[in-house]
Amino acid sequence: MLSILIPTYNYNVFPLAQELQTQAKREHIDFEIIVIDDASTDQETVSKNQNIALIDDCTYILLQQNIGRSKIRNLLAQKANYHWLLFLDADTLPINKQLIANYLQYLNSEEKVVYGGIEYTSHVPPREKLLRWVYGREREALHVVPRQDMPYLSLLTLNFAITKSIFSKVSFNETIPNLRYEDVLFSYNLSEKHVKIHHVHNPVCHLGLDTSEKFIKKSEEATVGFKYLIDNHLIPVNYIRLGAAYDKIKKTGLTGTVVFIFNLFKNSWKKNLLSKRPSLFIFDVYRLGYLCSLK
Repeated sequence: MLSILIPTYNYNVFPLAQELQTQAKREHIDFEIIVIDDASTDQETVSKNQNIALIDDCTYILLQQNIGRSKIRNLLAQKANYHWLLFLDADTLPINKQLIANYLQYLNSEEKVVYGGIEYTSHVPPREKLLRWVYGREREALHVVPRQDMPYLSLLTLNFAITKSIFSKVSFNETIPNLRYEDVLFSYNLSEKHVKIHHVHNPVCHLGLDTSEKFIKKSEEATVGFKYLIDNHLIPVNYIRLGAAYDKIKKTGLTGTVVFIFNLFKNSWKKNLLSKRPSLFIFDVYRLGYLCSLK
């Protein structure tokens, strides 16, 4: 029936595995929970995660070498024994006790993807984590209707179910650099195969907020990843808003001007992003300038 698949790296996923096992057990279904640890370096976290193997119907696998986000998700799917695969990120937690029950309503014989969504706590985090929290609440924690308007672009790979047969045709691309845009490529490949994405309200809470410094760094890495995808014709440049703006700038011959402005203002923009009132408009402009500056 259901394989619950969780990749982790230096994160204590025991509470999540325990909660999911309790929920799945309550539904009297055939299920398994597989956690694969991508060669975590924090031994205290590894020790906690090893206890997952003591939970009924749970498997914990510790890799000896880090293989990255795409490969580990594909490996989880290969290990799975059931038709439906439910992928959850390690730093999430169900909003309520009905996550599995709610998903089961939609896991039938139809070949599709089911995306439950994400939420962020209403509690304002410390200043050093504000940017990630604001971005998550404004750009990721979307209700069902706006997600349905852009079904592929609004798919985040931290809480979704997919049939094993679809995943065998559209898996995560292992040939691209490990630069954080594998989910965008995955959603584009689903769209190319005309795979139905069913958006439902069944969110998890994203707990692992990065500091603003780290989030900016990850965003820069993701922008490098995006440029790799468009340079290698893996996705069209206008698939996301950032790419559409970048393409327009290139076609109008303004790339040099944008790079000049970026170099002139990037420190002041970054100061805003690290402040107690980070602007997502400035964040978008920063990423666009950074993209234009890449060779």
